[in-house]
Formats: sequence, structure tokens, C-alpha cells
Amino acid sequence: MLKGIIDKLFKATLAEKNSDIKTISQEEIEALVDAKVKEHTANIQTTLREQTSPTNKETTEDYTLTPKQVEYALSLIEKVKHEFELTIDPSELTIKDLNRLIAYQRYKNKGTLVNLVKKGVLRKK
Repeated sequence: MLKGIIDKLFKATLAEKNSDIKTISQEEIEALVDAKVKEHTANIQTTLREQTSPTNKETTEDYTLTPKQVEYALSLIEKVKHEFELTIDPSELTIKDLNRLIAYQRYKNKGTLVNLVKKGVLRKK
């Protein structure tokens, strides 16, 4: 008898819990999934826009030379003065120009000087 009462109590609470459970229709699931997909694509698009924006590292880096670097670049240009001369102001030299001059000094590759001529930094005498 006691067992029967306990079973009825437990079955009654289970029946009440089952009636509280709400079923979700297929349309509601699809709507939720669509919303999440749209949110995810919006996040991806904003991330891509931020990565391709013009405020990349390249535009924010400073390519000017320090006074010591300018001195060193001028000393490297002095070594090739018999063939080339500087056409721009020394303060307009960039790190890339300095690297090219160093590459010529180290490897004696005339192509680096030709690149400086094409850029307008040096002029052939």
C-alpha cells in the first residue's frame, strides 16, 4: 500500500514535468539557425573589413632614417660617387633605400643600384 502511494506521487510529478516541456517546431529551429548564421557572417565581414582597411601596418610605419642612418647612407653613396650621384634630399631617404645601399656594399650587386636609379634616388653620371 505504501509502495502504491509512493508510485502515484512520483508518477504525478513526472506527468506534471512532462506537461511543462515545450516542444520546438522545425520553423523555430530554422529561424534560430538562420539568425546565428547571419550573425556569424556579419562578424566575419567586419573582421575582413578591419583587416583590409587602409590603416594597416604599412601606412602607420615610419620609414624615415635617423641622423646616424643618414650619415651611413651618405657614406655608402660616397663609395659609388664615381658612377652615381644622389638626386634627392638626404632627409628623404628611406629604410628600403638604405637596405639597398647596404646590399650593394656587401654583395657588389649592380642591380640594387639600378633599382635606386629607377626609383629616382640615384642618377647615373
